[in-house]
Amino acid sequence: MSERFLPTEDPVLESVLRWTVERDAQDVRRLLEWLPEARSSRERKALLDRVRSLLAELESALDGLETLN
Repeated sequence: MSERFLPTEDPVLESVLRWTVERDAQDVRRLLEWLPEARSSRERKALLDRVRSLLAELESALDGLETLN
C-alpha cells in the first residue's frame, strides 16, 4: 500500500476500517482452520455462512479505505 502525503479527512474512520480489516481477516482464518474439524454438515454450513458474512464486511471496509485515499 502506498503512503499518503496528507492525512485523511477522517482519521477515526480510517482507524476503524483498518482495525475491521485486520480483525475480520484473523477471524476468517480461524474459522477456515476449524472447518475441517466440524462434526456435521450443519456445523460446516454455519462456519461457511459466518466466513461469507465476514468477507462481505471485509470487502466493505476495504472499499471504505479506498474511498478515503
